[in-house]
Amino acid sequence: MKSSILTALQRKLLFPCLVLLVSSPYLKAQEIQFSLWADPLISWYSSDTRESMNDGIRPGFTFGLAFDRYFDENYAFSTGVFLLNSGGNLTYSDTIDIRFRNFTSTVNPGEIVTYRTRYISIPIGLKLRTNQIGYLTYFTNIGFDARIMVGGKGDIPSNDIEGENITNELNWFNLGFHINVGLEYSLGGETALGFGLGYENNFIDTTTDYNDQPVDKIKQNLIRFRIGVIF
Repeated sequence: MKSSILTALQRKLLFPCLVLLVSSPYLKAQEIQFSLWADPLISWYSSDTRESMNDGIRPGFTFGLAFDRYFDENYAFSTGVFLLNSGGNLTYSDTIDIRFRNFTSTVNPGEIVTYRTRYISIPIGLKLRTNQIGYLTYFTNIGFDARIMVGGKGDIPSNDIEGENITNELNWFNLGFHINVGLEYSLGGETALGFGLGYENNFIDTTTDYNDQPVDKIKQNLIRFRIGVIF
């Protein structure tokens, strides 16, 4: 049932993105720009309560395809599809139970719970770029991100638990915003290398709240280092 809901939502989110790109039958080739990105990143959690606290950053990775449809020489609507691997570490001030797929584990105060998450991320935003200066073009991209969880693993080192399915502890949908800045280095024609820096933050609670767990709002933050090919 849950997988069918996810599939339906993915279609609903992907369809407007595709319509945005192909809605005009008279597009010129240079009005649409495609790019492939493979971005190493660091991610961490922030909390709105002292009962649950961030306990360090996690390395991660995201890759995918972006589409920029220019409605002016320097302005474009931007979207795409990315697979986001991220996560974070949390500690709690009280004893709580963590629900894995097949069992529940008790976590004592101060013990670390590590989350490793995987999402399909669909960004929708606005891209602004400068005119080309020599071989370089500078850009910024601001927008929103819809995320659908497709996997989650958890570790509790103090309980000798590693790599167990922890999706019961995670909300399956999230929404956030992104800010990217960077530059494009022209290789000739429409092809360029892209480099940049990006920041993302969630609006919706990453984790679920139930029973004796603290009622908190856990937001994921990440900084990614952009590396791509634009064509």
